[in-house]
Amino acid sequence: MRILVVGGGGREHALCWAIAASPLCEVLYCAPGNAGIARDAECVPIAADDVVALVEFATEQAIDLVVVGPEVPLVLGLVDRLDAEGVMAFGPCADAAMLEGSKGFMKDLCARHDIPTAAYGRFATAEDAKAYIREKGGPIVVKVDGLAAGKGVTVARTIDEAFDAVDQAMNDQVFGDAGAELIIEEFLPGEELSFFALVDGKTALPLAGAQDHKAVGDGDTGPNTGGMGAYSPAPSLTPTLEDEVMETIILPTVRGMAADGYPYRGVLYAGLMLNEGRPKLLEYNVRFGDPECQVLMMRLRSDIVPALVASCDGTLETFDLRWSDEAALTVVLAANGYPGTYEKGTEISGLDKAAATGATVFHAGTIADDGKILATGGRVLNVTARGTSITKAQARAYAAVDAIDWPGGFCRRDIGWRAVAQKR
Repeated sequence: MRILVVGGGGREHALCWAIAASPLCEVLYCAPGNAGIARDAECVPIAADDVVALVEFATEQAIDLVVVGPEVPLVLGLVDRLDAEGVMAFGPCADAAMLEGSKGFMKDLCARHDIPTAAYGRFATAEDAKAYIREKGGPIVVKVDGLAAGKGVTVARTIDEAFDAVDQAMNDQVFGDAGAELIIEEFLPGEELSFFALVDGKTALPLAGAQDHKAVGDGDTGPNTGGMGAYSPAPSLTPTLEDEVMETIILPTVRGMAADGYPYRGVLYAGLMLNEGRPKLLEYNVRFGDPECQVLMMRLRSDIVPALVASCDGTLETFDLRWSDEAALTVVLAANGYPGTYEKGTEISGLDKAAATGATVFHAGTIADDGKILATGGRVLNVTARGTSITKAQARAYAAVDAIDWPGGFCRRDIGWRAVAQKR
């Protein structure tokens, strides 16, 4: 098969790494790719949100399968355009992608189909949002409705913090059009988990669970990011809990989307809160998580390509996947200053030494320039390792991190801390 992966981050590197290993893959392209992806695929200088150019490339190159990594091209309708040209594409259509494109759309779906989630309100003015916050009190959660690159969510401990979040989104327009509407939710204490399932419009196939780390600092401190690390499996995601998530959240969503006229195909990523022992849905993403995808691909023992095709053509019902018993853990190396303003163009060395430890270094924001690897993004590298336990995978990942020479970057030093504390 001739395959095109869309995107240029760590998630897409992990996908290219897994797809390139498939005997079904004859030619692999990635648009736009990065310096690490270039080792596994031919990189094409087309932006991930350039829908017209991507469709032209796919048709001109007789691509058999397009795998869309990030959410933006999905919301922009890339899959719809490819379908119209007869090109098979992994991911939801634009209407179904609104599960991530609009938090209000997702919350209303939960309300219609009795999917457990936090109580909420939707607001189009700062005054109404603040009135609701004043009525409910803190702690409370303020979310922008639209896409905000993994940001735009404030867990406010006080009313004043919540008011500040409202002002930043609606008055200061920090998140642009994404903050034109706000979702105000009740605060749910508990443990966050990531649950993934492949969906073909009617059938959902659960994947391995994972747990990520959103906060920028050790001990889950500081502002939220796109993700500073992840590990799989997640000890709290027991088989019994997985069954409950499927029965109360995933399957009702699949049935509800079909009933509402938006049949869902692709990967469905449920961000969960384990609240008083019961799972509740925090948010849906319509693509693989980043960096959760990296640990999932490290543990997957089945050929990923047939699974992606089965999601596209509606044959997941008879499909199964095999997973390694080993754990996998990934540490994100980010540019100094992230998630705020950060410097670009700093040089990274020691990557061969890191690989020599047995870890796999997925690139997220890099370019190759005159034989040097330079950082171009906020999250730049995903250092990923396996082990017979999460504790051992953590030790191997950090051994590889310590082999990398990059004064311009930093990482959390406690990825996997919950599982390590439980001696997992």
